[in-house]
This record gives sequence, structure tokens and C-alpha cells, in this order.
Amino acid sequence: MKEQLKLDITGMTCAACSTRIEKVLNKMDSVEANVNLAMESAAISFDKELVSSHDIITKIEKLGYEAKEKVNRNTKQQYKEEEIKQKKRTFLLSVILSIPLLYTMLAHLPVDLGLPMPHILMNPWFQLLLATPVQFYIGGPFYLGAYKALKNKSANMDVLVSLGTSAAYFYSLAEGLKTIGNPAYMPHLYFETSAVLITLILLGKLFETMAKGKTTIAISKLLSLQAKEATVLREGKELRIPLEEVNVSDYLLVKPGEKIPVDGLISLGQSSIDESMITGESIPVEKSVGDSVIGSTINKNGTLTIKAIKVGKDTALASIIKIVEEAQGSKAPIQRVADTISGYFVPVVVAISLLTFLIWYFFVSPGDFPSALETSIAVLVIACPCALGLATPTSIMVGTGKGAEMGILFKGGEHLETAHKINAIVLDKTGTITKGQPTVTDFIAYQDEKKVLQYLVSAEKSSEHPLAEAIVKYGVEKRSSTLPVKRFKAVPGYGIEAKIGEDEIFVGTRKLMTLKNIPSMVGEQDLARLENEGKTAMFIAINSNIMGVVAVADTVKETAKLAVQQLNQLGIKVFMLTGDNERTAKAIANQVGITNVIAEVLPEEKANHVKELQLKGLKVAMVGDGINDAPALVVADIGIAIGTGTDVAIEAADITILGGELTLIPKAMALSKLTMQNIRQNLFWALVYNSGGIPIAALGLLAPWVAGAAMAFSSVSVVSNSLRLKRVKI
Repeated sequence: MKEQLKLDITGMTCAACSTRIEKVLNKMDSVEANVNLAMESAAISFDKELVSSHDIITKIEKLGYEAKEKVNRNTKQQYKEEEIKQKKRTFLLSVILSIPLLYTMLAHLPVDLGLPMPHILMNPWFQLLLATPVQFYIGGPFYLGAYKALKNKSANMDVLVSLGTSAAYFYSLAEGLKTIGNPAYMPHLYFETSAVLITLILLGKLFETMAKGKTTIAISKLLSLQAKEATVLREGKELRIPLEEVNVSDYLLVKPGEKIPVDGLISLGQSSIDESMITGESIPVEKSVGDSVIGSTINKNGTLTIKAIKVGKDTALASIIKIVEEAQGSKAPIQRVADTISGYFVPVVVAISLLTFLIWYFFVSPGDFPSALETSIAVLVIACPCALGLATPTSIMVGTGKGAEMGILFKGGEHLETAHKINAIVLDKTGTITKGQPTVTDFIAYQDEKKVLQYLVSAEKSSEHPLAEAIVKYGVEKRSSTLPVKRFKAVPGYGIEAKIGEDEIFVGTRKLMTLKNIPSMVGEQDLARLENEGKTAMFIAINSNIMGVVAVADTVKETAKLAVQQLNQLGIKVFMLTGDNERTAKAIANQVGITNVIAEVLPEEKANHVKELQLKGLKVAMVGDGINDAPALVVADIGIAIGTGTDVAIEAADITILGGELTLIPKAMALSKLTMQNIRQNLFWALVYNSGGIPIAALGLLAPWVAGAAMAFSSVSVVSNSLRLKRVKI
């Protein structure tokens, strides 16, 4: 049995770190790990009989990182805030110590700026005094990280930074020692190089940490929707308690204007509920005794007593937050490319740096150790693969967060990546294109209208199908009494059969009548006419005789036609898939502009039709809302569930559209395309900085401090470009 473990990991500095942890964990028995650098987290699946969570955490700690089981979001936020404060303090101290050293660099410029240069600033021992705390106290974490990485036979950004700054520091120290006993010696000092490099890297890390905090704003917004407290009825008293203390089966009092604390059922009262935060529907929904309510929606006018059904992590909003979090922590396939590159990058860069030093020392400037050293340091610094590691996860985090704010829930980065490749979309009819709330439009009885209606309503009362609900509701409106049903059977895709007294009742399609050998010529003309009007028409047979026809119509959603137009404009073929007969299906399809109709499909056949389209070379998305859509949602390249549908459909889908707003489907495709463009831009710039900067540095055209600034800027620019997605209008 696979267990799931979610960890917060601290100490990762670049893509090489996350890649290393992932590789080591995936070598353990039964372990499948996904490490996210931007989220500083890991999602791990493992078999507890072969390995324990303690073993996994220990393995990570041996690699030199700190791992803890995920803490609650408030605690993590506090850690983040404290981390930012600490980084600001460290950076400020580093700036204070580095500014005098940076000032000395002006003395090395080819142009005389006429600025005063105090003699003490050029003193090697004064420079040593300023540079040492920067190198070993402020830069200490780089040494620790490098030691742990090398100990585990890997290399990361810390190795590059430690190598580069140490070379500059210790060479300068050696030059300073040469002045002892030889005051006339003019030392070549590079203390400013090491100190300014560390300061710039700290600045980049500070910006990066602050920017990463902004990428998770979607989670914060969702959390802010939750009620903080609830009024619970216990022993006849009204008690105001924290939301966390509400238990299943508690009775809660919700007054007008208050948020409904948890998912539940109304046991007393009636009101209109604003469910826009979940369904996207702006019009409040009327609710009364027996109706379900969703936690965090707003009670508009009446006082309600609610029985708690789902609390804590089981509520609808908690499920949405979980989906968004998991999507932000997941990897898109494109990220594997960056991870693979990062895994080889650091060792290759160290080799290039060493080669650069040798070429400069022996060929370019023979015997000029300072020039060779400075050039090789610049190569080490410019190549840090921080930006490469952040390129994909930051875009995924922002993209999935923006989707959540719009009402589009991507279950993972891979689905966000795949969505824009879709070129065929299959829409279920009932509850997807239509509102899923059918009503009886026609009832025709050929004999004894009262008896036929009574038999029809009695039989349908045992069914859970939406059409049955409409018929029962019609019976109530017509004040028809019901009779006890001895036997009931639903025949999926065909209709129902029941026994009332000694009579056999059949309600359903032509197929059902054929199956039961009942001649249907009597009502065929009426049935065909109603079907041509776009209604779902069914025969009513008592024993072996057609006794009437009933027609039910499900109205099309207002935005369905616009959604189909937008999908066509994106070059996506739109199909409608339904169990209804062809005439009814085509009438509905014509209303919304769909020309490809697949009708009279049994529930178990839906997945096969999706497979057939895939075999034609199409990338298929399936959109549905019912239990019978679940297999097709799983088979499709992308399964899209309508959020007003069943839990099974939502669980089976890759994307969930909150509410029934179909125009969110083309928006999901557009968001996927924009996110992928953003990721490619990030990867391009990250690789341009790293790969393009290496030859420039190797040619001696970049001073080490300039390389450090460029490296810091590359990480910040990648995160900033990802954040740009938040402002894009879709």
C-alpha cells in the first residue's frame, strides 16, 4: 500500500540541489519523489513495508538539507517572514562591509574619476578585516552547502560560489602576506571581488525569496474565503467556537450575512445562498430544509440551522485548496529537461573554469596569475544555474494560481502543459451543454390520462435520473397520487421498468420497446415530432401496449454557444457525446453550433468513442459532469469536469471548471498556452545568461562582480517574468 509524504525542505539553493535530492530518493525501494525548488517542498510516494518516512527524512538530511513534515500554512508563512527578515539583516551587514571594498575598485578603472582614495582603504590588512566576516560568517552557508554537496559526490551553486570567492580571497591573502618585510611590494588584491560577489548573490536570493512568496497568493486568497468561527448549538446553548472545533453532525446556526462555516444540510429555515465563490453563478440560490450547502458560501437573508456533514479537510473549499497546492508542487514534463541540464551543469562549469584558467595562464597571458584567476572566477559565477531551476516551477505556480482565481483548477503541472495541445474536445450534453435541470414539456396519454400519469410518476419515483426527477416534479404539480412499486429496475441507456400491482410498466426509448417486444407504431409520430423539437421523448408502456409519450427538455446554458464559438476560433474540433437519440441530440447541437454529434451512446461506450478520436491522431479533451463520464474523463488526454457535477467526475478529471461556466474551457486552453510561452521565455533567458555568459567570461570580458550581478539578475528576472502572468487578461 503506497503512503504519501509531504515535506518542507530547506537549504536548496539551485536546480542541482532539487535534482540531487530527487535522484537519491528515487533510488530507494518503492520511493517516487517529486522535489520542487520554487515551493521548497517534496511530494513523496512510498511503500511503508519497505521504507519508513523517517528513513526518507534521514536520507535527505544526510545530503545536507533540512526536511520536516509539512507544517500548517500559517506556521510556514511565519517561517517565510522570519527568513526574509533574516536575509535582509544579513544582506545589510554584507553591504556595510562591502561598500568600502567596492569603492577601492574605482582605483583600478582606466579613467581617473578624481575621487579621493583614502590610503587606509588600499591597505591589505584593512581590506582583510572587512572581507573576512563577509567571506566566512555571511558566506558561511555557501561553504556548508558546498561541503555537504561534495560529501555526497555532487555539485551545486554553493560549490561554484565557494570556489570562486575562496580563490579571490585566498589569493588576495597570499598577496597581502608578500608585503610583510617588503613594504615596496604592490599586491594584487581581490578582496572586493569575493565580498561584492557574496553581497550580490545575497541580494538575488532576497529578491527571489520575496518574489516566490507572491507566487502562492492564490492559496492565500482561497484561505481568506474560509469562515474563522462558527455558532454551534450544544445542550440548547449557542456557542461561538473556532472553525477547527466543529465536528461532523454538529448543528450550526447561520445568521443572515454570515459565511456558512462547513459543508452541510439545512435542518431548519430557508434562505438564498450566494455560491458565486464556488460555482461562479452570481445569482443567489434558494435553499430550504434538506438542501445541501457549501462551506464558505454566504447566507443572504434567512436564519438557518445546518447539520455539519463535511468539516476540515473534507469540505469543498479545502478540496479546492488541496488541488491548487498539489498542482503548484507538481512538475510539468518540460521541467524534466531543465532538471537534466542542471544535473550535469555544475561539474561541466567547474571543468570549463579550470580549463579557462590554464589557457589564460599558459597561452593568453603567460604567467599572469591574477588575470587567469579573475577570468576563471567570472566563469564560475556567471554559470550558477539558479534561474534554470526556477524557470518552470515559478510559472507553474503562478499559472495554476491564476487559474484557481478564475475558477479553473488544474490538478498538476503536466495538465497545464498538455491543455494547449488539445485539438478536439468532446462535450457531454446533459449538465455540461445543458443546465442539467430538465422539465416536462409534453405529456400525451392515449387512454385514461389520470391512470397513465399515476403509473408513470409512481415508476419514476424510484429512479435517481434527472429526467425522473422532472417527471416526479411534474406529477406533484398535477397533484397526481402515487402507487406502491413492487419491483424497479433501471436499464442504463434504455430507460426503466417497474411492477405496480400486477401491471408491468416500461418508460424509455425505442430500444427499450424493441428489447421488450412492444410494438411502438402507436406513438411513433408524436415521439418523432417531439424529438425534432429537441426534446427527450419517451414511450410509456403498460404491459405490452404503448399508453402514452412524455417529453422532457433540458435548456441549454446561456454561455454554451459562445464557448463553442471560442473553441472553434482556437482551431479545436467540438464534438457532442450523448445517450440521447440522434434527433434530440442534433436539435440541441444546432442551438449551440456543434456539427459533430455522437448520439445514442451507452455510458460504458463513451470512453471507446474518445479512444476512436485519439486513434485518428487527435489530442482529445473530454468534458463531463456525471459518474458515467468518469471512464471517458480518464481515457482522454485531458479530462475536464464541470464543478457542479459529481465528486466521482471531479476526482477522475485533470481540470475542474468551478460552476457550469463553459467559457472557462477556452480560457483554460489560453492560460495553458500563455503559461507554456512564459516557461519557454524563462528557460531561454536562463540558458542565455548561463550558456551565453560563460564564453564572454572566458574571454575575459566580464569582471567577476559583473558576472555576480548578472547571475543575481537572471534569477530575479525569471521570477519577475513568471509573476507577469498574474496581470495577463484572458
